[in-house]
Amino acid sequence: MRKHARWAHSSVSAILGGATVSGGREVRPKSKDTKTKDRSERSLNVPNGALGIDDSLASRWGLRGKKGKSMQDNPLMSAFARLRNDIRGCTDIRTFDVPSLLHPFLQVIRSSSTSAPITSLALVAITKFFAYNLIGRKSPRLSLGMQLLSAAITHCRFEASDTAADETVLLRILKLMEDMLRGPGGDLLGDESVCEMMETGLSMCCQMRLSELLRRSAEMSMITMCQVVFERLKSLEAEVGENIEALDPESNGATHSLKMEPSIDGTNVVSLQNNKTQEQQSSASLEDSDRGQGENAERPPIDGESTRSLASASAIDLSQHSETNAEKDNAITPYSLPSIRELFRVLVDLLQPHNRQHADAMRVMALRIIDVALEVAGPSIARHPSLATLARNDLCRHLFQLVRSEHIGLLNESLRVAGTLLASCRGVLKLQQELFLSYLVACLHPRVEIPLEPGIDPALYEGVPQAPKLVKPSASQTSSGRSTPVPVKDRQKLGLEGGSRKPDAREAMVECLGALSRIPSFLVELYVNYDCEVDRSDLCEDLIGLLSRNAFPDSATWSTTNVPPLCLDSLLGYIQFIADRLHDKPRFEGYPDRQQLQSQRARKKVIVRGATKFNENPKAGIAFLASQGIIENPDDAHSVTSFLRGTTRISKGVLGDWLSKKSHGHLLQAFLDFFDFDGKRVDEALRELLNSFRLPGESQLIERIVTNFSEKYCASSTPEGVADQDAVFVLTYAIIMLNTDQHNPNMKGQKRMTYDEFAKNLRGVNGGKDFAPEYLHEIYDSIKTNEIILPDEHNNKQSFDYAWEELLLKARRTGPLVICDTNIFDADMFSATWKPTIATLSYVFMSASDDAVFSRVVAGFDQCAQIAAKYNLTDALDHILFCLSSITTLASPDTSSTALNTEVQVGKKSVMVSELAVRFGRDFKAQLASVVLFGVISGKESKIKSGWKLVVRIWLNLFVNSLIPSTFSKAHEILDIPEIPLQTPAQVIDRAENTNESGLFQSLTSYLSSYAADDPPEPSEEELESTLCTVDCINACAMSAVFSGVLQMPAHSLQNLVSALLEQLPEKTSPVVITVKPERPAANSARTNGYRTTSQGPVYDPAIVFVLELATVLAMRDAESTATVGQAVADALYTVVRDAANVHPLLLSRAVYYLLLLLNASQDHSFIRAPVILHTISSFHQSVLDNAAITIIKGLALCIQERSPLRNEMINTPDFWSLLQSLKGHSEVAPNVFELISRAVTSQPSSVTADNYEATVSLLDSFATAGSVGAVIEQKKDRNARRSKPTKASKPRSEHLCHSRSECRLLISMFFRESEFIDRGFKAVTMIYQLADRVPSLIEQSHLERNEAWITYWSPIFQALRAQCLNPCREIRHQAFTCLQRSLLFPDLASPDHQEWTAIFGEVLFPLISRLLKPEIYQSDPVGMGETRVQAATLLCKIFLHHLVLLSEWDGMLDVWLKVLDIMDRLMDSGQGDILVSISKVFISLTMSLRMI
Repeated sequence: MRKHARWAHSSVSAILGGATVSGGREVRPKSKDTKTKDRSERSLNVPNGALGIDDSLASRWGLRGKKGKSMQDNPLMSAFARLRNDIRGCTDIRTFDVPSLLHPFLQVIRSSSTSAPITSLALVAITKFFAYNLIGRKSPRLSLGMQLLSAAITHCRFEASDTAADETVLLRILKLMEDMLRGPGGDLLGDESVCEMMETGLSMCCQMRLSELLRRSAEMSMITMCQVVFERLKSLEAEVGENIEALDPESNGATHSLKMEPSIDGTNVVSLQNNKTQEQQSSASLEDSDRGQGENAERPPIDGESTRSLASASAIDLSQHSETNAEKDNAITPYSLPSIRELFRVLVDLLQPHNRQHADAMRVMALRIIDVALEVAGPSIARHPSLATLARNDLCRHLFQLVRSEHIGLLNESLRVAGTLLASCRGVLKLQQELFLSYLVACLHPRVEIPLEPGIDPALYEGVPQAPKLVKPSASQTSSGRSTPVPVKDRQKLGLEGGSRKPDAREAMVECLGALSRIPSFLVELYVNYDCEVDRSDLCEDLIGLLSRNAFPDSATWSTTNVPPLCLDSLLGYIQFIADRLHDKPRFEGYPDRQQLQSQRARKKVIVRGATKFNENPKAGIAFLASQGIIENPDDAHSVTSFLRGTTRISKGVLGDWLSKKSHGHLLQAFLDFFDFDGKRVDEALRELLNSFRLPGESQLIERIVTNFSEKYCASSTPEGVADQDAVFVLTYAIIMLNTDQHNPNMKGQKRMTYDEFAKNLRGVNGGKDFAPEYLHEIYDSIKTNEIILPDEHNNKQSFDYAWEELLLKARRTGPLVICDTNIFDADMFSATWKPTIATLSYVFMSASDDAVFSRVVAGFDQCAQIAAKYNLTDALDHILFCLSSITTLASPDTSSTALNTEVQVGKKSVMVSELAVRFGRDFKAQLASVVLFGVISGKESKIKSGWKLVVRIWLNLFVNSLIPSTFSKAHEILDIPEIPLQTPAQVIDRAENTNESGLFQSLTSYLSSYAADDPPEPSEEELESTLCTVDCINACAMSAVFSGVLQMPAHSLQNLVSALLEQLPEKTSPVVITVKPERPAANSARTNGYRTTSQGPVYDPAIVFVLELATVLAMRDAESTATVGQAVADALYTVVRDAANVHPLLLSRAVYYLLLLLNASQDHSFIRAPVILHTISSFHQSVLDNAAITIIKGLALCIQERSPLRNEMINTPDFWSLLQSLKGHSEVAPNVFELISRAVTSQPSSVTADNYEATVSLLDSFATAGSVGAVIEQKKDRNARRSKPTKASKPRSEHLCHSRSECRLLISMFFRESEFIDRGFKAVTMIYQLADRVPSLIEQSHLERNEAWITYWSPIFQALRAQCLNPCREIRHQAFTCLQRSLLFPDLASPDHQEWTAIFGEVLFPLISRLLKPEIYQSDPVGMGETRVQAATLLCKIFLHHLVLLSEWDGMLDVWLKVLDIMDRLMDSGQGDILVSISKVFISLTMSLRMI
């Protein structure tokens, strides 16, 4: 100040503080009328009023001094002098009294005679006090100092000079206010101080004459200060604990008269809550407001002689605060809820859409500040009743109208604040949130069908809604002139419908929804609070449908290119939140019961459907609702009208027409019973009634309604001023006519009915008298200013006000919104929303080209699958598989042709190049989808149902094209069977042969050679590379892991997979495989780089084998699986086996094997019978049996491997032995057949029974007979033995060696082949003999006559042994004689009546020797047959002598003896040499034995 020109003559005494002081301070009396004068100047808006301590201050301040006056008399300078004098003895400035320290600076700030630079210096000095911590929390009387400082800066005055200097002062003030609130003494400020500071800041923001920079700075400062102020709520809550109501001054009896009135150019811009005149006079829409008022207003020049006043609150006498108010310091209460509420109210009032004094720039500023307040203290605002009321009513009311604005800046801020408000306070904004979100959905949801894209199956995006569910029937129209429906275009402007918005506006709305959807529990809360409540909209479903539809790329055509990715991100975030909660522990406490919500949702669906039916046909709708239990009794008028009155989904026009019908008089009366008209004027009662339904157009119907209304109105008592019911009837009609007259858009203003005309029409109708003029005047004014019409048909501000009041009324009856921080509702929510979600993922997957999008969508698919599996939503999981399999292109039911499949061999590797492999290798999306598909399946196999059909198709298509091996299912290990052979490739290319050829010549040569041979061209390098890509992709799918999971599935889940497998088989009514490739002959042999041809016939289809084998593996997994799916698999296998004539042998052989395996596994079940299967197999043609012999015998062996009922049943079945008889001649299976029969005979206990005894003997006899080939080896040995003797003319040594080696090889091969037959024959004879041990028990069990039993059981053994005694093979023949002798010596052979002797000698021994004497028998083994004759003679004699005692008692002994003599004579006659001698010795021995006896 000393540098300023006005202070050039200041004296030294003034500088040194030479003024007269008393106790260090100057005491000056305070003017009694100072406060009154301040308020009068504020009310008159006097900008240059010199408000201060003394009226003479302005005359002395800033002057060069008057004649005879010293500058030391200047009060401002003397104040500084006193301060300097006071602080001389102060050792620590931090302990100095704060009011005394600030006093001189505050005088400068408040003085209207100081210039801007001087005021700025004072502000800078105080700012430094706080910055340098000279004033701290522990400073004396800090609270009072803060109040004084607040009062000074909010009443700062200075002389205007240049604009820059003036605005610098204002910026200093803003900075100081920020420091004060954020500083150590900010929480010591009182409510009045805070309000004045906020008022000052808002005034700067709203004064359009200030520069843009200053207003923006003021806005930033306001944001910072509001952040501090609203953060105060948290500390206040901590102080009072749970008793939040204690902060409300009204609750504890305290009253506050705080009132903020920020001004613009001296005019208050905030209308008080109790001032309704301005609202009524300003009904213009938001679009009519002056948008350019803020930025484009011309700033008038500042008068150099004028002073500037920022605020006009009461002035404070700073000179008196030092001592006189010291005792009041302790009475200052820190600011709390009153000032916060007032600040919040002022900010909300600045948003009034219909106040023309509020420019859009002001609204944007207020929205930004409110947004910060909500971000800082949103939950606290919701907890305080007074603040919550402001948020619920005024804030939401203004916001939801501002979001209709076409001003993009205002729209963006409105949406941001609305989003923040719902994010932080939605617990108390249930119906408000529904209104806001419903509007956004109506605006954003397109009514455009999804365009068809080439290559994308429309089935992939089925489920995306074309319109939201919240769309209600349009308002009823009429032609009677009694209502005035508003055109849709006007209603959109009013915000009653969504309408079409500009692209930028759509993007802003989508961003708002996206921000809300990023709240983890937001969509769950929508589902619980709205979708599951009968009277609320399906907001969750509609919002997911909106995001899904707008995530499609075509939505960019009516919005912006940012909208699809924003919607997709929100949709994926929704999935992510559910997936994150999958493994959380469910929390049920404090949340609605899930089953109750499910029942409510089911009821809601019924009501919606019934309301739709009612709007189309009321009678049908009532019947439907009654059938569903919604209406308890359709014949009870009260029950019917109670539902119609309580639901909002009924068309009010249809309801009015239906109630006014003559036959529905009782329903109309019951409907009127729900109203209470007591204490209401006729027009008020009529308005209430007609808000529930629409008045019909026909006069008769109107008369019926008016009549019933009149009765109801006068039912309890006749209202005052109305004579009777007839008077009400006439008055009601007059009101309806007045309503039509006043609001008919086709009538001109001068022709409308006046009050006098209205009153004239009603003369003498009130019981012969007139109605009171005041009464009629009130009715007339009410109808004129507010039309009686449905709220959704209004077209003015009053309509919105009425609708809003109705919403608030409903909100008071509606409970709070349930915040759902739990996962117990996720299953139901995802069940209701998975269709559009998965459809969107599929469409985006098919149409996307960015790797980041692919990554997100793939993660989305996986998370959806996890959710569906976790909550057993099988339909969702199956649809995911459908979408992914469709994208893979591998699930086509029409398998690609394999006629041109070419096997390419490069070194040790082999690759099958096929049409499918090449096409798939070129499609990156298909490959990615395949990896995702099998990744989704892995671990979720038991949850899949219909999706298995597609998976099986993929497996089959890959298998037939050699892209997956049959070993992936490990069936060959489980079933102990070789891998499934695939079809022979059409061509085999060995690239190793052509490595030396390259370039164009190689390609041309390959093409010409292929063309000449009618061969397909060799695969190109690109095709081979595509095939290799396919192979790598299939390997990455890890299908073996999937099958491992299949084997762990519960038995009931296997049924779906098995059904899917069996559906791939041909129909039962047609042959399994009858097609023959006509395009080219097949071949049996394969040549490198050429064709393999096969003989024509049923084509081998490896896919069918694959299906049957996999189904068998699954059915045999365990007993439970067999019981569940065994019958279906058995039926399929039996169908193939039964059609053997039309089935490829390879398929048939494996089908029989699978069937026998399943038969063995299903012994405890009756759906498959061994006799039926054995009969079917045994009826095969011999050639068919030979082709399937190996697998048949292997299956039979498994069935009878262990003792079981199945083994007994099979062994006792004739077809079993018939089948073995047919198979015994097959060289490869003969050992297996013999093994089976050996097991049956030698097992303990034996499996040979009366039913299979004869078949067993017969089969053993066949094996023994087959051993006759051993005679060839024996005879060859005999010849070689004779040749090995030395002769005179021997061949040269070399020739002899060569002959010996070749013969040696032949003998060795013959030996190993024939020795098996000899061994089996030898064992067969032995087993025939062993059966003799079973004969006595079999005879005893059979209960047959002795003769019949002997013929049945003994005779087959003797016949078989007799036949083998003639076997050309000596080893078998000798064993047969031994076994025959033992059998004939069996103790229980003959009975006491000797009836068996005839058969023993006549059917066994005598025929045997007779056959031995035949030349052809002798020639079968010339060397050894003679010895056999001796054995036969010896056997005959032994048997005769052994049973001689018994024979002696038999009458036929003489005949036997004579026959023996005859046989012996013939034997001796046929013998020569040693043979004759041996026979003679036998005969002599017999004779001597008889003599001795």
